[in-house]
Amino acid sequence: MTKPLASRIALVTGASRGIGYATAVALAKAGAHIVAVARTEGGLEELDDAIRGQGGSATLVPLDVSDLDGIARLGAALNERHGKLDVLVGNAGMLGPASPLGHVDPLSWKTVMDVNVTANFQLIRCMEPLLRQSDAPRAVFISSGVTSSARAYIGPYATSKAALECLVRVWANETANTALRANLINPGPIRTKMRAALMPGEDPMTLDTPEQVAEVILPMCLPAWSETGRLYDYPTRRLLAFRAPAPL
Repeated sequence: MTKPLASRIALVTGASRGIGYATAVALAKAGAHIVAVARTEGGLEELDDAIRGQGGSATLVPLDVSDLDGIARLGAALNERHGKLDVLVGNAGMLGPASPLGHVDPLSWKTVMDVNVTANFQLIRCMEPLLRQSDAPRAVFISSGVTSSARAYIGPYATSKAALECLVRVWANETANTALRANLINPGPIRTKMRAALMPGEDPMTLDTPEQVAEVILPMCLPAWSETGRLYDYPTRRLLAFRAPAPL
């Protein structure tokens, strides 16, 4: 039986651990060749072993996504090697400081914005021409429930994820009349290192795993997926539409 992503190229950022790792493995199992981007070479090598162990293939790209020139070089390399990109999963992110806004220094603020927002902007800039060469390009970005809760003491993270949501929605509107489908997912509390750093007293065994989230991300990357500009809310298992505020 032909795999649903056979002969397709999928780029996953933050692929060395957590949701990115699990998603890369799931996409590879579905037949995609994975372009795995992450800072941690050891984690990338473990991912490569996992993908090859199930008969898949991957290209490992040790890269900090805040290196905007590096993302541009990656786009050029993918164009030269493959001439297209079928799937983009923007997963790389950082929590940043957990403190009152008045205690956040400007450099820490900028670092979070660079990774969570500007890097994804650069991915869109550099990968859209390649995605347009695919017959069914799909993009998924990882958001967070804090965009609506505005949770205290993680202001840089919450603000950056809200900006990411708007960024992806703008892109979805700009490409609505093309084959490109761009969406977001809020994974909610998941058994990851980022969650453990935020909630050190929480029992991780009470949380769903990155692999369970990857099972939901996979359909959003398939050619059959038709929605764009939507948010999949994993905690409630609902695909949500963004609505304008009610008039006063």
